[in-house]
Amino acid sequence: MSASEKLKTIALVIDDEPQIRRLLRVTLEANGYDVLEAATGSEGIVQAAQCRADVVLLDLGLPDMDGLAVLKRLREWSTVPIIILSVRDRENDKTLALDSGADDYVTKPFGTSELLARLRVALRHSEKKNEEPIFHSGKLVVDLTNRRVTVSGKEVSLTATEYQLLRLLVRHAGKVLTHRFLLRETWGPNAEKQSHYLRVYIARLREKLELDPSQPALFLTEPGVGYRLTLDGGDLEDDAR
Repeated sequence: MSASEKLKTIALVIDDEPQIRRLLRVTLEANGYDVLEAATGSEGIVQAAQCRADVVLLDLGLPDMDGLAVLKRLREWSTVPIIILSVRDRENDKTLALDSGADDYVTKPFGTSELLARLRVALRHSEKKNEEPIFHSGKLVVDLTNRRVTVSGKEVSLTATEYQLLRLLVRHAGKVLTHRFLLRETWGPNAEKQSHYLRVYIARLREKLELDPSQPALFLTEPGVGYRLTLDGGDLEDDAR
């Protein structure tokens, strides 16, 4: 497929409910997406391999295989943004999906405006993977090459652990990172249950880097699941605080 042929963003919907697929097709096409559909997990895997989708919307309750199995299969070879759409709303389900490689998790029923916002965030995150190692979000600038952090042009001093946590969030900016993932990557596998570490250090980062720590616009909380560093303090700011 040439660049001239691929003018629109391709969204692949893997969901066995015709009503959901119809809703998503109408909503996404009205907002400039090309939509492809799959009603089973196996069909979705084939479609993902053939169509070079820009983003995948994946249901967990598929008739032939669990959506988590589809997610893990896709992550064996693809880095395409994957957003889970599911009626499963338990924290454990969300955590497991995110730890397995999902970029986001939206519970059914969902608002179309929220879904579109999360799609934009996932796509921006995907685009930034190949950019220069300088991260911008609002007044925050993180130069990963020189390990330099500034807010409104003023350099901010961080401890080694604060910087390590920030760097992890920057590398996955726009994506929900679970408590377990953040703890493991920052403090090691023996710290996966020490959630108080995260609360303390996220509070420190907010205090040092947010313009208003009491109303965070950068480091957003996903209740019971983890944290997200916004790409621009924009679309999801009000939804995810």
